[in-house]
Amino acid sequence: MQSDGSDHDEDVRLDKWLWAARFFKTRALAAEAIDGGMVHLNGQRVKRSRAVRVGDEVRVRLGPFEHKVVVRLTLDRRGSATVAATLYDELAESRAVREALLEQHRLERAAGVADQGRPSKRDRRQIEHLRNRRG
Repeated sequence: MQSDGSDHDEDVRLDKWLWAARFFKTRALAAEAIDGGMVHLNGQRVKRSRAVRVGDEVRVRLGPFEHKVVVRLTLDRRGSATVAATLYDELAESRAVREALLEQHRLERAAGVADQGRPSKRDRRQIEHLRNRRG
């Protein structure tokens, strides 16, 4: 049976679903994340061709953030962001952890803890001076 992308009851490949749900910009990026172990389906590491069904739990790690979602609809075509938001429900604990981590990052940036980039010439001289004094 050929799917035109409008049937919500069929099984869909995991990489296609992640792309349709807008977790990744391209299917290739979704497939790379799955192969890299950044995506788990029902608590297990799976291959990109694994079928996603309604009710499955998907865990996606994007940078420092982890999304735990339950599949509500299956689509294999990418639509608008409003359509993508209807494909899953994020678990409350996942959202709370993600928002706490986001707030922590905001506070670190405000406090000036963020990386300052490469050391200046003066900084490098001071570092070398400290290294030579210890050795």
